[in-house]
Amino acid sequence: MERAWIAGEPVALDAAVAEAAKLVAASNQPLITGLGTDIAGARAAISLAQRIGAVIDHMHAESLLGDLDIARSSGLMLTTPAEADAHADTLLLAGPLSQSGPFQQLVSGSARMARRIFWLCPENDGATAAAGRHSVRLVGRESRDLPVLLAALRARIAGRSIGKTAIAARTLEQVSRDLKASRFGVAIWSVAHVEALTIEMLCGLVDDLNATTRFSTLPLFPADNALGALQVCGWMTGLPMRTGFGRGYPHHDPWLFDSRRLIGCGETDCVIWISAYRAEAPPWREAAPTIALTAAEAGFQVPPRVHIAVGTPAVDHGAVHYAPSTGTLVAVAASQPSELISVADAISRIASVLPYDGARRC
Repeated sequence: MERAWIAGEPVALDAAVAEAAKLVAASNQPLITGLGTDIAGARAAISLAQRIGAVIDHMHAESLLGDLDIARSSGLMLTTPAEADAHADTLLLAGPLSQSGPFQQLVSGSARMARRIFWLCPENDGATAAAGRHSVRLVGRESRDLPVLLAALRARIAGRSIGKTAIAARTLEQVSRDLKASRFGVAIWSVAHVEALTIEMLCGLVDDLNATTRFSTLPLFPADNALGALQVCGWMTGLPMRTGFGRGYPHHDPWLFDSRRLIGCGETDCVIWISAYRAEAPPWREAAPTIALTAAEAGFQVPPRVHIAVGTPAVDHGAVHYAPSTGTLVAVAASQPSELISVADAISRIASVLPYDGARRC
């Protein structure tokens, strides 16, 4: 089985590792991005970034950081999928949602109780069909109307008058009364589909409701162990992704260390792209010499300089990663063990043959 390539030509794994180390060693500003890997892989990637003075980013950083900004600036009331499934009698869904994971468990799964579901601006004709035995009330349609709708609901919940909106005043009044009558409600949104300011307004609505009832939130995070990688960045550096180590210490800047900007402006001269959960190739057409740690079948627009096929966490090898269904990190045994190496092993092999020690400083 072909497991490694240099410039598209199959080679032995050791040769690919040596070539990758050579590219990293010659780089002045390396970038480690994608970061779709398990906890061990994320730890290895961040350790390597610290050693070589690289920038660390995640393919879903834009969504993660938008939600994180609200948590840091305004605060969030959070619950878990299990708690919501056991006790929520009302769900407030906001914007488009992927019909899988916690959504399926809460909305279309075998919940312990029938619950009222209000779906604001779903942009999905199949929204009601996804709800199974639960009744769904759709309010609004286009996601661009969501901020105005939330503002109107906040006004009515607070007893303030509102002007004319795309939603009938009678509908807004009824929804606000029903939300206030909840025993335990949960607001759910996808961080990939709702803008940061809208999330802030939604969290404000939850705060308003908690004046008279019990309400919490359950944001749904992107795939590729995005939240797990965010947690690893936090406990290893005290900062989220889009952090650089070129100064000899971690420096977080969401604009400066945006991988798309770095590549578009030519500010990086070596890219390590990681996507172990999916055969995902980088979204850019041209970049600096690239070392790809992905599944073998990833379709690259331009072949990476080095490509090492890695196993899928929890499939080819055991893994610890974030599980959306429980809202925690879990250890999972390999379902189909194979000889493919993990991201952590691949990075460890590259690091072991680097011809220097210690991070660059600039």
